[in-house]
Amino acid sequence: MYNLVSFAGIFILMAFAWMLSEERRVVNWRVVIWGLTLQMIFALFIFIVPAGAKLFMYINDALVKVIDVAGAGTKFLFGRLALPPGATNEFGEESLGFIFAVQVLPQIIFFASLMAVLYYVGVMSWLVRIFARIFSKLMKVSGAESLCASSNIFVGIESATTIRPYLERMTKSELCTILTAGMATIASTVLAIYILILQNQFPTIAGHLVSASFLSAPAAIIMSKLLMPETGQPETLGVDVTPYYQKESSMIEAIINGANAGLKLAVGVVALLIAFLGLVALADFISAGAGAKVNEMIGLDIDWSLKGLLGYVFYPFTIIIGVPPVDAFEISKVIGERAIVTETKSYMDLAVLMDGGVLKDPRSAFLATYALCGFAHIASLAIFVGGIAALVPSRTADLSAVGPRALLAATLACLMTAAVAGTFFKGGSILLGQ
Repeated sequence: MYNLVSFAGIFILMAFAWMLSEERRVVNWRVVIWGLTLQMIFALFIFIVPAGAKLFMYINDALVKVIDVAGAGTKFLFGRLALPPGATNEFGEESLGFIFAVQVLPQIIFFASLMAVLYYVGVMSWLVRIFARIFSKLMKVSGAESLCASSNIFVGIESATTIRPYLERMTKSELCTILTAGMATIASTVLAIYILILQNQFPTIAGHLVSASFLSAPAAIIMSKLLMPETGQPETLGVDVTPYYQKESSMIEAIINGANAGLKLAVGVVALLIAFLGLVALADFISAGAGAKVNEMIGLDIDWSLKGLLGYVFYPFTIIIGVPPVDAFEISKVIGERAIVTETKSYMDLAVLMDGGVLKDPRSAFLATYALCGFAHIASLAIFVGGIAALVPSRTADLSAVGPRALLAATLACLMTAAVAGTFFKGGSILLGQ
């Protein structure tokens, strides 16, 4: 029954986006139809076809192994502090528990270097161009925005640099799609963060996060084109765009540049978490205090924390994507808080819910994993608008104008990805690690 709810939720979410569209009469329905078809084909292959399930498990196991091996440098630098919970080193020393700054953030540096190497040898460019051609040919979107959307399956804000020569002349609809694709997906450089947070509670989390990244790319294009349809004439419509990429002179240089970029990203993550978690805690203190007085006056028991208030806002959407009502409010709070405190904190809170046995149905955590897999939050909006504006200062006003709509589109795209995954959910499946 809940699978049918998730299936219906796909169309409810798209209808909601269409209702808020800037130009309902000019929506390109080919984008919607082919985007949904691509999602369904991929989900069928992963969740239903035996070969797809085997490929899923191979990717999951490979990622887990890579992350385990990647910890060698961290363990050398930090010793016992870098040991994950329950582990022991060659000296018989036990882990001191989960330490986010030491066990998780260094993984960003490793993955940034790994991605730089894969770009240097041409693997990533080849993969990106394949997906760009699929999006461009089937969905009839411009070559530049399809290339950027496909890049976002694997990388983050740096995907905008692959289409740098075209940014100056892109339409507002194209700019909205670029921002949406960036915020509706996650970057491989931070993939390890979410895997390490949820690996103990959800053994196959790595495979699901990769699956979510692939599903979210077409979802981002769909929601963006529903909310801000194309009314202009894109310069690269029907054109096969080649990624703009400044290749390093050697693999060593690629590793060094990747590591430096990863370090900057890790510091950025630290700054965002310190700032936003502190500000949210302050806002919660004020809101909860005022809310307690209101509850006394009206005789109700309302959760006035920001997380609680956002939970009320996202509750209908949580039901729509197929989360069982018994867990819906807890999941809606986790999804809602992502909008202000980033997906990293939301995944940490999801792990706490799973550890504490709060969630009654395994379907709930499964859907939350997909719904949270994206940079759809206020901090990310500032990063993407600011980052792209730095490349094309003349488009700063346009980027700022379409930014809020792109954030809404990205949020709906993440929810749509969860609804697609929920349509094919099977309890006790090997894909759940059971």
